[in-house]
Amino acid sequence: MENWQKYQWNSRGASDISISMAIHGQAGKGKLLPIEVLTSPFVRFAKMEAAGGVLLLVTTLAALAWANSPWDQRYFGLWSGNFSVGFGRFVLTETRLQWIDDGLMAIFFFLVGLEIKREVLIGELSSLKLAAFPLISAIGGTIVPALFYVALNHGGPAQKGWGIPMATDIAFALGVLVVLGKRVPISLKVFVTALAIVDDILSIVVIAVFYTHEIHWLSLAIGFGGILVSAVANRMGIRQPVIYGLIGLCVWFAVLESGVHATLAGVLLGFTIPAQTYIDRDQFLKRSRWLIDRFERAEPGSLEEHSALHSLETQCELIEPPLHRIEHRLQPWVGFIVMPLFAFANAGVRIVGHVAEAAKHPVTWGILLGLLLGKPIGISLFAWLSTKVRLAACPADTTWWQIVSASSLCGIGFTMSLFIATLAFGEGYLLDMAKIGTLAASALASVCGVLLLTGRRDRAHLEVTGSRESSSEAA
Repeated sequence: MENWQKYQWNSRGASDISISMAIHGQAGKGKLLPIEVLTSPFVRFAKMEAAGGVLLLVTTLAALAWANSPWDQRYFGLWSGNFSVGFGRFVLTETRLQWIDDGLMAIFFFLVGLEIKREVLIGELSSLKLAAFPLISAIGGTIVPALFYVALNHGGPAQKGWGIPMATDIAFALGVLVVLGKRVPISLKVFVTALAIVDDILSIVVIAVFYTHEIHWLSLAIGFGGILVSAVANRMGIRQPVIYGLIGLCVWFAVLESGVHATLAGVLLGFTIPAQTYIDRDQFLKRSRWLIDRFERAEPGSLEEHSALHSLETQCELIEPPLHRIEHRLQPWVGFIVMPLFAFANAGVRIVGHVAEAAKHPVTWGILLGLLLGKPIGISLFAWLSTKVRLAACPADTTWWQIVSASSLCGIGFTMSLFIATLAFGEGYLLDMAKIGTLAASALASVCGVLLLTGRRDRAHLEVTGSRESSSEAA
């Protein structure tokens, strides 16, 4: 619980804003700069934990409105145009949509890799005891939705979309939980966060194994060689993010040329980023206090004052793990640019005139039932079984009703579902049906989850007895 409160909040970048505001409050007489006055409304919005989900929703609605307007051709033409990057013989040309899906989404998956590593090292996946419950639940939440889809699309070209309903959009799901506030216990947020991380891991494996069509082994070997170089740099103690950024660009290009989706490179590179501090906490405190004393004794504007400031900055860099620093800096870019741009480019689908077709199409129904029914059934069933066979224990502060309700929210597939749909179907009619099914299922799942979580808040809940029975019997 403490891990979630500490790291989930910090990873969203809101702590910097809070600390900055506290410093202004401590200063008392300090005035805000003109630029701070101008940007304060945006800062207040960014401070909201649900801000990323709100922006995703706005860009999705904007894409749908444009795609179903009289100017729809301009929307689709915007993303189909080519864009080239490079020099000489090394030129990469892709459509604008492909740059977003192959390029910007690699940054998103790099951030996912960092978050997975953090959770494994210090978070809710740091021990088997902590990880067992969300891990087993997530497995059920991927298997059962896929079975729902295959049951309706067995055989034929539509079957390859079976991975679409497996995913959970963590930004939307957590955004809904944050909006519900104190009506949702922190332990439930921990569960959904850990489950979504495991869900991302499983989705990445599915993308790498089942949605790779042709492999160029030389390019793939170069890509993995770059990842090895990054890992060696980690072991050698190299901590400059720019070094890992240059390695990452080379790895991304090599993996892209190999035929394996470039997002895999982002995840693997995230695993190689150093997570250890160069100095320990006691050393940092001792050196920092000495430098602050030196700064205080120095004459204003003197060389000694500047030297103390630069040395203090160096100590701050040494105590902060590169993983945390990079994750912290990437969060706003991914949350407020990469993901909204992906949603704006991929969520636009012609719904007007296609509702009747989608209502009868097995792809739409496979995704709809997979996310809306398969997710809560799979998560809840596997969670319950894990407690019965004593492989895991449900959080003490969480009821089974809340687990079922939260599992309904996990039916919000959106980002990952749209991404896998693009890999499965490319462009065309089946992709349109998949998008309509994903959007409809995600909207319905969010409504169902909210109604389930709030509808019984004033009534007696079903108590979680599985973990308590296990602990009492063990005692």
